[in-house]
Amino acid sequence: MSPSGGHEREVDPVTGYDTTGHDWNGIRELNTPFPKIVLVFLLATVLYSVVAWILLPAWPTGRDHTRGLLGLDQGQVAVKGFAALDGRRQGWLARFDQPDFAALAADPVLMAAAMPAAARLFGDNCAACHGTGGRGGPGFPVLADRYWLWGGDPETVAETIRVGINSTDADTRYAEMPSFAGLPREDRATLARHVAGLPSGVAEKDGPAAALFADNCAACHGDAGDGGLMNGAPSLTDAATIYGQDEATVAQTLKTGRKGEMPSWAPRLSAAEINLLALYVTRLGGGEDGQ
Repeated sequence: MSPSGGHEREVDPVTGYDTTGHDWNGIRELNTPFPKIVLVFLLATVLYSVVAWILLPAWPTGRDHTRGLLGLDQGQVAVKGFAALDGRRQGWLARFDQPDFAALAADPVLMAAAMPAAARLFGDNCAACHGTGGRGGPGFPVLADRYWLWGGDPETVAETIRVGINSTDADTRYAEMPSFAGLPREDRATLARHVAGLPSGVAEKDGPAAALFADNCAACHGDAGDGGLMNGAPSLTDAATIYGQDEATVAQTLKTGRKGEMPSWAPRLSAAEINLLALYVTRLGGGEDGQ
């Protein structure tokens, strides 16, 4: 013991530091000073905090907060950044106000700037129903094939986007598959089998089923069921069915009818954005003729 009553001072011969007197299986614990560099960083952090409290928005004051001497506001910074971005966007988007679609599509520089923005616009407003890439889904038509319910030229597509289908717009397009519950059940079953066989080509060309189709379905879907009459009635001969074309689903459609709805996008999108979307959508299927 030292004269003061403590442990005898023991100095590590290698480092020159005192030991604590603890021995761990032959390993002695050193009384190492706290690293000065850590103290420097702690002091710098405290000083930075004080400066930040003074210069920047920091402390809540009920429903508000201190503004700081610099008066920085990230909300205003974000708005200014968005305004600058929108200003650059409006430079080329204004070209779509006047929908000369042939001239627009023929400008490769414009298309290089516009199509990525159109893809984002489609993803934000259309993909939830029509699927990524316009592949459709249950109750929603495919936009990436050559079959069009109302016409596939950009002018017609733009009109469909603007007014909607069975929407609240005064100029909306109307389309409805009526219920054929008035037909005898056996006739509906025959029609369902016939329609279900159209995509694979196994449906009969003549006979009772073909006669039923001609009497009840051809006026809207075409004599061969391939649509294209631009009245909202889809093709029944391809795989891109809206509600499904298995026999049970077709039977349900014949019994209850169908009436889909596409909202009018005029309240949400500008005329230029609608024209941009129309040009993008017609390109999903390779153009108006599907080529």
